Amino acid sequence: MATLTHAALDPSSLAPPQQGGLLRSIGLALVAHALLIAALTWGVNWKSQETPAVEAEIWSSVRQQAAPRAVEPPAVQPEPQPPRPEPPKPEPKVEPPPTPPAPPKVAPPPDTSVRDAQIALEREKQERERKERERDLAERREQQKKAAAEKQRQEDLAEAKREAQQKAEAQKKLEAQKKAEAQKKADAEERKAAEAAEAKRKQQQQQQQAAAKAADEKAAEARRQENIRRMQGMAGASGGPTATGSALQSSGPSASYGARVAARVRPNIVFPDSVQGNPSAEVEVRSAPDGTIVGKRLVKSSGNKAWDDAVLRAIDKTETMPRDTDGRVPSLMTISFRPKDN
Repeated sequence: MATLTHAALDPSSLAPPQQGGLLRSIGLALVAHALLIAALTWGVNWKSQETPAVEAEIWSSVRQQAAPRAVEPPAVQPEPQPPRPEPPKPEPKVEPPPTPPAPPKVAPPPDTSVRDAQIALEREKQERERKERERDLAERREQQKKAAAEKQRQEDLAEAKREAQQKAEAQKKLEAQKKAEAQKKADAEERKAAEAAEAKRKQQQQQQQAAAKAADEKAAEARRQENIRRMQGMAGASGGPTATGSALQSSGPSASYGARVAARVRPNIVFPDSVQGNPSAEVEVRSAPDGTIVGKRLVKSSGNKAWDDAVLRAIDKTETMPRDTDGRVPSLMTISFRPKDN
């Protein structure tokens, strides 16, 4: 095998490639491997010598006797042929002297232009990759920026919608509150008006009652004066023992007789209804000497038919009139009844 010389294995070609010269290193490695393969191939061819081929035929000079055969009748043996002459021996081939080995090829110095071109291509590739990375990074940042802007827009829309909903609910609540306050105010005004009307009605009722009471007192005073005059007439008509008593008989009942009649009739009055004021119903009653009521007539209506009817029914239910202090029962008298008198 051929020996690799110092020139075939240049230390500079096997040194580590400089940083940034990747293509240069690859090229140098390929050149070194090519030189190594060429040297190995040349060494194998130098050791191998083509050996010439020799052909020879060998003839024996002694006839070989065949094995005895079975006894047969003798046959005529042919005459033996003369032996063939031996061929001449070939002359030995003289080997040519070995060819001296070819001097090892010296690797040509690397082409700096190719290396510079490779470096430029590598730098251009790195620059292109750097720009692609920067472009990808810029695109990702732009996408992130757009996504953040879209997210912010959606959040702003949701916030605006929530604020609008809250505002609408607050407005609705305010309107409901205003409506409730207006209704409350209207109810208060209505209640106030009703209270004022009720107070006015009560005032009018009190005024009517006061007027009716004054009228009743005036009428009672008139009746009292009339009864006094009658009593004075009865006293003047009593005379001596021979008096006929016609004046006494024509005189009216005593002052307390009206209260006795009212006490007899009033328990029989059934009148559950309420009435404004205290109107008076005057009824003329006719009685028999024994006090049995034989007739009645409404002389003056109270203005309330229900009260008038209740008084007439009570007189019918009473049936008899009470006797006066002198034991007599007036045959005809007018009685006044008021719903609020006891």
